[in-house]
Amino acid sequence: MNVSSLLKLPFSSNGGWGELQRRQLSIPMLAWFIVVPMSLLPPVMLYYAGTHYGDDFIAGFAGKEWRFITTILFLAELLTFFVMGWLIHAVAESHKLEVSYNNAYLLAAIAPLPLWLSSLALLVPSVAFSVIVVLAAMALSCTLVYQGLRSVCGRTQDDVLTMSATYTIMAASLLAWVLLLAMVWAY
Repeated sequence: MNVSSLLKLPFSSNGGWGELQRRQLSIPMLAWFIVVPMSLLPPVMLYYAGTHYGDDFIAGFAGKEWRFITTILFLAELLTFFVMGWLIHAVAESHKLEVSYNNAYLLAAIAPLPLWLSSLALLVPSVAFSVIVVLAAMALSCTLVYQGLRSVCGRTQDDVLTMSATYTIMAASLLAWVLLLAMVWAY
């Protein structure tokens, strides 16, 4: 799969999604080769920001136990992948959309890529910059869920069932993301 196919994923259900489905990537392969490495990025970047920027970044940022927080964050991200794959399958089935478990977990592995990559914004010691990057990543992640769900379920554009399922999946995803952020802030 080339870079141009990857860049088309959020904007088309035709491009790279079909190629990803044809590869029939197993759930363990998705977990080991996509989810684990990408899930390491936010904890590493958060640890970097927490230990290098301190209170200059956000008040109270310096006094946190970053080793503990980032370890828990990493484990929570891994758990979230497995829960989201199950949730995508369950929501699609409840909306009478046909999706295999492999395709549901493929979507659960691909959709958070922009959010994982948005953690690179922590290289810049600016809260405003980080917030803007994360909001853009959330929008891309939403479009990935919609286009991916359309592709794996074989639905047409502007399909109401796919939109409804996407809203449900994204609401659960945003709730999980808020819980992860709250967990980081609480410790």
